[in-house]
Amino acid sequence: MDSERVSEAEGTALTDAELWLASKQGQTAALGQLYDRHAGLVYGIALKVLGNAQEAEDLTQDIFIKLAYRSSYDPQRGSLRTFLAILTRSRALDRVRSRQRESQQVIYEPWLEPAAASTALPVDITSQEEQHQVVQAALSELSDPERQLLQMAYYEGLTQASISSSLGLPLGTVKSRVRRGLLKLRQVLHGRIER
Repeated sequence: MDSERVSEAEGTALTDAELWLASKQGQTAALGQLYDRHAGLVYGIALKVLGNAQEAEDLTQDIFIKLAYRSSYDPQRGSLRTFLAILTRSRALDRVRSRQRESQQVIYEPWLEPAAASTALPVDITSQEEQHQVVQAALSELSDPERQLLQMAYYEGLTQASISSSLGLPLGTVKSRVRRGLLKLRQVLHGRIER
């Protein structure tokens, strides 16, 4: 009966605002019509911002779920099409920023960096070389995967996201292995210093 009320609006097409109000009253067919009208717009904006078809599809679904259950849309303030366009762009940018934050969460440990060429005194250069040798010896005590990830991150300057894509490992796996490797390296270095 819900679909009959929505589709039969006395032979005329309902406006977006009328369909939105009908969907808020539980008429699921109204939401379906809104989806049919605006999913292409939402998906297009999401794809342009995110650059990934799967993420764009997920965001499109999230936008319409939000519209159905938690929408702050007010028909008096503007068209639904404009509201959906702004909401989609905003949510897509949030996802891009979140992705960037995740890829930039590299743990910085200055004692892992190789000695830099500078105009330092010979005593300082010798000290840096000794520290570098201690770190290299400590790295040799780690497992091959841990050593490889730490060298890629700190000697080659790769982000965890680029390590993930180059090795074909999930980003979470790379992050946890780098962290675990750093903790083991710290223990090894502390053991060497205490001797």
